[in-house]
Amino acid sequence: MALSEKAPVLTETREDFSEYVAHLQLHMALQARNLVPSLSSSSDSRHNLLHQTQADIEKLVSRQGF
Repeated sequence: MALSEKAPVLTETREDFSEYVAHLQLHMALQARNLVPSLSSSSDSRHNLLHQTQADIEKLVSRQGF
């Protein structure tokens, strides 16, 4: 296979990988937003408990192997 025939394959692979990385970065940013507590002071203990439980479960799930 000539070098000119490999170039389109490499370009497509890089574009696919670049798209995957961009998607992964977006997903990680959204997950990080969900794990950071809000700046508003919430005195509702049920809300705080729910938020902490959700964060703990997401951490456990993210550490499990697929």
